[in-house]
Amino acid sequence: MFIDGKWKEAENGGTFDVLNPATGEVLAKVADGGHEDVIAAINAADKAFSVWSSLTAYQRSHYLYTAFQLMMDKKEDLARTMTLEQGKPLAAARNEVQYGADFLLWFAEEAKRIYGQTIPSSRPDQRFIVLKQPLGVVAAITPWNYPVSMITRKLAPALAAGCTVVLKPAEATPLCAIEMCKIFQEAQIPEGVVNLVTACDPKPVGEQFVSHPFVRKLTFTGSTKVGKMLAGKASRHMKRISLELGGHAPFIVFDDADPVHAAKGAVLVKFLNTGQACISPNRIFVPRHMVDAFTAEFSSRVNAMKAGNGMDPGVKIGPLVGPDAIAKVENQVADALKKGARLITGGKRIMDSPLEKGYFYAPTVLTRVTQDMLIFREETFGPVAPIIAYDPADDVIAMANDTNYGLAAYVYTQSTSRAMRAFEGLRFGIIGINDINPTSAAAPFGGIKDSGMGREGAKEGINEYLETKLGGFSV
Repeated sequence: MFIDGKWKEAENGGTFDVLNPATGEVLAKVADGGHEDVIAAINAADKAFSVWSSLTAYQRSHYLYTAFQLMMDKKEDLARTMTLEQGKPLAAARNEVQYGADFLLWFAEEAKRIYGQTIPSSRPDQRFIVLKQPLGVVAAITPWNYPVSMITRKLAPALAAGCTVVLKPAEATPLCAIEMCKIFQEAQIPEGVVNLVTACDPKPVGEQFVSHPFVRKLTFTGSTKVGKMLAGKASRHMKRISLELGGHAPFIVFDDADPVHAAKGAVLVKFLNTGQACISPNRIFVPRHMVDAFTAEFSSRVNAMKAGNGMDPGVKIGPLVGPDAIAKVENQVADALKKGARLITGGKRIMDSPLEKGYFYAPTVLTRVTQDMLIFREETFGPVAPIIAYDPADDVIAMANDTNYGLAAYVYTQSTSRAMRAFEGLRFGIIGINDINPTSAAAPFGGIKDSGMGREGAKEGINEYLETKLGGFSV
């Protein structure tokens, strides 16, 4: 762990194994932090806050820019660590490192754009001035599916704003977090500004994050169930929260779209990170008369995807994170087939050598999917694409909105007016219009409803770590 500028083991001496999900082998043993370690990290962050927050925006910007340069220098090493630990293909890992570094660069500049304002008063002897000031200590909990970029997406704006941070990475991917903290240390960010607690059991860490009086903000990316629990507990202590939770993205193909072009885009975004992305399409709506053409192109591209160890050339489909993920996918596919879905390709765990020790599931395509199936209602987080036929009389926007989630949605159409109506009518925080990658460090990312609250990236991202203070001056 990294606490108060020093690398240390857990106070209780405990460790836990980090596994390669592609092979099942143990990659490393890391410190299994507990109650005392979390308290020490929070205290270190609180002690460092007064110094860090008093630096000029230009000074904090310099630290972030240095970290960006170091991250670029170590891009290949970070990508390889990510592939070993998380499983995604090496090319995808390289893309994530670049995406993660973009947040450091963006917020290195955004630190210098934290503006206050003056407000006219009705009294001639009064002046109003508004300041934006950092909240204080931030607790950050990051997920395993994007183990580098989710760290920078949270820490970069927090540090730019003048906050200090205690980071708890997912127990499946602590090695990426360790490497990132080495970068922050090499950038000479002052001691205690960034702290890392690794733990196999996240509950004791989370309990301190939501209850400790020094922690003023919690930012969490993960499941909706855990996010709601953390939000409820944090609210008892009036802590600010940002939550980026689950998704159940619709992918709508309108009848004026090119089914082949739409299928190409749908495959790329559906099987991104083996379907283990909160913005992954879970319900693909296709006009009934276009289903055959769309499915043929879609399945052809899926069948060309090679599953395997992310270190091997040409691999597009990596492993799932663990046995629970395999079980969830198997359950959804079995339920769909039982209720009348048609299996086009895939539909089984890959047990062929040399993948039998990993958590691989064949990329799968289902048609004749209906609203009574689990896969229509539940987030999959795996490589299964359900294709849902709809008729001209159906309100496909209402069908897409028929979910408690509201993170991302996708629309393919050649009509500008139809695109605008869909953009306005879909109840999701991010809409890709003929675009499968509607994300950037410069753009606000986040959802509505059960997909969370708050935004990351863009100017909205730094505002999540700032408090508004009003000064009324009698002159």
